[in-house]
Amino acid sequence: MKNTLGDLNNHLFAQLERLSDEELTGERLTEEINRAKSVTSVAAQIIANGSLVLEAKKLVDDRMDANTVVPKMLEG
Repeated sequence: MKNTLGDLNNHLFAQLERLSDEELTGERLTEEINRAKSVTSVAAQIIANGSLVLEAKKLVDDRMDANTVVPKMLEG
């Protein structure tokens, strides 16, 4: 399966909906808040990685030297 930033967006909105459940209280609410913090932390890393790949693509597009090689790990 290949995940996209669109999938991430859907996961974040689903998490928001779970947090918005007014029937969620006490320990269940605490668990959901902890889950949301974990999801947010992972999402931030995914977004940072996507930004790095985008910057690498911009570097390739703007390069003056056609022989410039981008490290394999930065290829999108």
